[in-house]
Amino acid sequence: MVTPAHQWPTGVALAPERRLALIEWARDRNALIIEDDYDAEFRYDREPVGALQGLEPHRVIGLGTVSKSLAPALRIGWMICPPDLAEPLAEQKQRSDRGTPALDQHALARLIESGRFDRRHLRRMRATYAARRAALLAALAEHAPELPVTGLAAGFHAVAHLPADADEHHVIAAARARAVGLYGMSTCRASHADTPAQLVLGFGNVSERGITAGITAISDLLTGRPRSTRL
Repeated sequence: MVTPAHQWPTGVALAPERRLALIEWARDRNALIIEDDYDAEFRYDREPVGALQGLEPHRVIGLGTVSKSLAPALRIGWMICPPDLAEPLAEQKQRSDRGTPALDQHALARLIESGRFDRRHLRRMRATYAARRAALLAALAEHAPELPVTGLAAGFHAVAHLPADADEHHVIAAARARAVGLYGMSTCRASHADTPAQLVLGFGNVSERGITAGITAISDLLTGRPRSTRL
């Protein structure tokens, strides 16, 4: 199972040669690839990345959902799968939860067919998230200009790479004491290793003003410099 367009949590995209190598791996082993294209609708500095499913439709199952693009509570997703798997997967879906509510599916279908989902909703939300992303970059450029930040090509989070001598857990605890919530990369690692020290900075559900205020409040924690005071 892979997220080649925007990997969680690092935010990197799978390189073209790695994509081809993965497809060759699946062909050689008669295996299947499950591709979760969960951030496809929200890209910023580059054109959308092509899906693996389009390169090898007989070996790749593509997953999608409107939980991020429309509403988490809607709980509607889809699978693009090889033809010989469509019937058994549909049967398993029916057995597991008796199917997704039809009324919700019809409402979403009307929204998509009318063009309002793409032309109105997604266009407005892309602008909203792009503005929050810009606010994060501007705040970091002002208060922690030397801090490397990656993973911003798509989605709703960035990865901040703390100084080599930083203690990830200390930074998170100190920020929380200032009412700023941070998430450490160590919680996303199988080993839970806290080096290199990195932070996952989410901006999807925070206002531009909140982002700026939060980065300002913890600038010394991000850089390792003493906190400045104003008279």
